[in-house]
Amino acid sequence: LNKMIIIGLGANLECPKFTSLREACGAAMDEMGNRGLKINAYSAWYQSPPWPPSEQPWYVNGACSITTDMAPNQLLNEILLIEKKFGRERSVKNAARTLDLDILTYRGVISNAASDPILPHPRLLERAFALYPIRDIAPDWYHPATGAFIDELISALPNSTEIRKMPKGKGAYGTEWVAPE
Repeated sequence: LNKMIIIGLGANLECPKFTSLREACGAAMDEMGNRGLKINAYSAWYQSPPWPPSEQPWYVNGACSITTDMAPNQLLNEILLIEKKFGRERSVKNAARTLDLDILTYRGVISNAASDPILPHPRLLERAFALYPIRDIAPDWYHPATGAFIDELISALPNSTEIRKMPKGKGAYGTEWVAPE
């Protein structure tokens, strides 16, 4: 289980080409597949408030496990290109975004602040919107650095953590995305 690569997906700003945040995330997963990142499994979709708390719109978040021969830094560069294709503009930290892709975990690799990317994702332990989707994909997953299992990590989240599971969409990856013919 810890040999998986899991990518977190999220958005809280509408992307002009899509009718919903979740549709944009589904199209992003399709784009990942077009770029040689094989989607093996995907989570349910969740709504969560922005973090840190702000007046931004709520996010839609999910995750997928992938297979690739890319090294972590190559994979990071590839997902940054996908974000850019979907209109992501990097301005200030924690700004609202049309698409956010994060490498949550990469085959159990642990790398420190001197590396790019830091693995597993450095704020993973604090984020319900990443932990719940991981549990959907890999219910027996454990954090490679702490050894804590996913259910323990979710139980350690503050009681005030708000997250809402969304009903499954009728399109690809449980979203509204339908690939053009």
